[in-house]
Amino acid sequence: MNRRYRKTIIAGNWKMNMTATEARGLFDELKPMISKAKWCEVVLCVPFVDIPLMRRLLKDSRVTVGAQNMHHEPSGAYTGEVSAAMLKDLGVKYVILGHSERRAYCGETDSLVNKKVLLALQTGLRPIVCVGESLEQREKNLTLDYVALQVKSALAGVPVEKLRQIVFAYEPIWAIGTGRTATAEQAAEVNTAIRTIIRKMYGARAARSITIQYGGSMNAKNAEELLAQFDVDGGLIGGAALKASEFAAIIQAANQ
Repeated sequence: MNRRYRKTIIAGNWKMNMTATEARGLFDELKPMISKAKWCEVVLCVPFVDIPLMRRLLKDSRVTVGAQNMHHEPSGAYTGEVSAAMLKDLGVKYVILGHSERRAYCGETDSLVNKKVLLALQTGLRPIVCVGESLEQREKNLTLDYVALQVKSALAGVPVEKLRQIVFAYEPIWAIGTGRTATAEQAAEVNTAIRTIIRKMYGARAARSITIQYGGSMNAKNAEELLAQFDVDGGLIGGAALKASEFAAIIQAANQ
């Protein structure tokens, strides 16, 4: 982490978990544990149906509410979808875009992710853009090439004055929900490569201001080592975000 130039952000991604009743219970357990989060921003990216409740519960806390997806069009005949304006109106600040599960299960392409990024920025939302390689790509030494393509595609058409609103999350697909984790060195290598790409596109000053998280099975045991890396500016947390003590431990590691 480097707090001199950029914000440390720990974001929990609940995925398709937590009814409103369960969310209230988790919040009650979590609230006293995260009241001392002074040096990092904490975000809970919750299912759409939980957003109004969590906004009410978190109103007087230091925790921000995020969403897990949005549609790439501002409005229209898209039954079952949720727009950026709807999220903004609910008080959402962050939205996860391009998660590998969306790419794999819903056919989201780099081009589609870029459309969402541009619309999110236009609407005043902060995108958390996920990038990462498969195990096959890593074994073929294609990691940096593949991640570079995702980063450049996501940033197409983004002006430098909007760049700082974007957060990148490096999530190696082979480590998401598997219990496997990239080593601190592997995470640092890719996060540094992402910052290098941004520097070549926008300049050094812009690049050093960008928050780049690590995802992929970050937990209470490995968080401190991962967050000690210079270009790892936080975490996008999956399973551990559903356990109050685990999530609180990660936040504590980010506050060191």
